[in-house]
Amino acid sequence: MQKEQIENLKNELKTAFNDINTLNELENKKVEYMGKNGKITLLGGMIKDIPNEEKKEFGMNLNELKNIFNENYDKIKKELEERIINEKLAKEAVDVSLPGTKINNGAPNILEKIIEEVESVFMSMGYDVVDGPEIEEDHYNFELLNIPKGHPARDAQDTFYVKGEDYLLRSQTSPVQARVMLASGGNKPIRMICPGKTYRRDADDATHSHQFMQIEGLLVDKDVSLSDLKGTFDVIAKKLFGEDCITRFRPSYYQFTEPSVETDISCFVCKGKGCSLCKNTGWITVSGAGIVHPNVLRNCGYDPAVWTGFAFGFGAERLAMLKYGINDIRTFYQTDLREISNFDRRDDE
Repeated sequence: MQKEQIENLKNELKTAFNDINTLNELENKKVEYMGKNGKITLLGGMIKDIPNEEKKEFGMNLNELKNIFNENYDKIKKELEERIINEKLAKEAVDVSLPGTKINNGAPNILEKIIEEVESVFMSMGYDVVDGPEIEEDHYNFELLNIPKGHPARDAQDTFYVKGEDYLLRSQTSPVQARVMLASGGNKPIRMICPGKTYRRDADDATHSHQFMQIEGLLVDKDVSLSDLKGTFDVIAKKLFGEDCITRFRPSYYQFTEPSVETDISCFVCKGKGCSLCKNTGWITVSGAGIVHPNVLRNCGYDPAVWTGFAFGFGAERLAMLKYGINDIRTFYQTDLREISNFDRRDDE
């Protein structure tokens, strides 16, 4: 009985693949013969009922039947796949004589370039580049930095609070400095910069944005003075705006530094003679800085009687606007390749 069934299936397989034209039909044929309830599979399940002396012969015949199916299956599958590829190639033929399609490439964002340039200069002076959370705690963003409760900087019109008054989108990168000082245990010198996004409730226009990039820095050591800050600022200014750039300090006020200064550079357009860029003063303000306030050092674990330091902060957008002659801060956040491609060049070109 089993021999007769095997012979019938062999004869059946001779024509079983004749009318198959698609891979889907081929897979259906595989299910018909080799699936869980397929003809060959069910035949194999009969081996338990065959006398022991006949099992060897039955097994050999069954394997031959499986080989016949697999050979036919593989052959037809290969033919169908080749036919599909050839048909696809024929439909998608490319006329190599036609001009190629020009694909516009993106350009590095100008903010990314200016930040990398500043990072490179500071790393050459031994500074570490440090990152921190953009969703910050009030404790780090304000309290440790000598900005107590009730200070105007805490006004909800200036700060994006995300969970009551305890969590906020950082309004400056200064909390990264506080975190580094606390992690240092109050007994190690620090040289660091912390570039990153900051957020304030500003109305977006040509010179303001609710999101902007800051590059803040901190140096903590012994016997640090304003002359050390001035020397550091001179290096950065000359690297960014040319060796003939002159710098100066003007008295100012910040809650977390004392004394505090505004840092100016000589106008690189008019060379100090006065123009529209420098508002006819010959000078351009580029950052704020100062000696770290004793309260900030104390809050972050450093003894102000032993340790001193300076801190500074640049706006990356302002540096880029000055260096590349950009007059609208919104340019940095546009995706128009026609606008961005203007800055896809080397500075020495």
